[in-house]
Amino acid sequence: MEETGLELIESATAFIGRTQYQTVVNSGGHGLITDEPLKANGTNTGMNPFSLLLASLASCTVITLRMYIDRKMWPIEEIKADIEMYKTLSGTRIETKLSFKGEVDDEQRGRLLKIANACPVHKILVGNIDINTNINI
Repeated sequence: MEETGLELIESATAFIGRTQYQTVVNSGGHGLITDEPLKANGTNTGMNPFSLLLASLASCTVITLRMYIDRKMWPIEEIKADIEMYKTLSGTRIETKLSFKGEVDDEQRGRLLKIANACPVHKILVGNIDINTNINI
């Protein structure tokens, strides 16, 4: 059955050979290496998949904030998102700490928090995700 309303947002390809566990990932015309750390028998030549997920959330958050701040013409020079992921008894918890270089009052802080939580990657992670995996023959 073909699903209607399906719109491609982005695609990615990952390739792994025999080097344990170095993987070449390509998406959006760019490539990078992912891997596992030495303690997991990887070669530690790139971010592990969890790090890559957090990097995606962190970069989306600061990009979304920068777009909003620029539109408002607020004098904020730098935006930083420190993100940590924890395993909990009920699943996974992600903690994000934002900091800004420049003047930010209480009202702006509240608005920036709402904007940060509205970044597209954040919305995907807290939303309804359906992952379908198939094997090509």
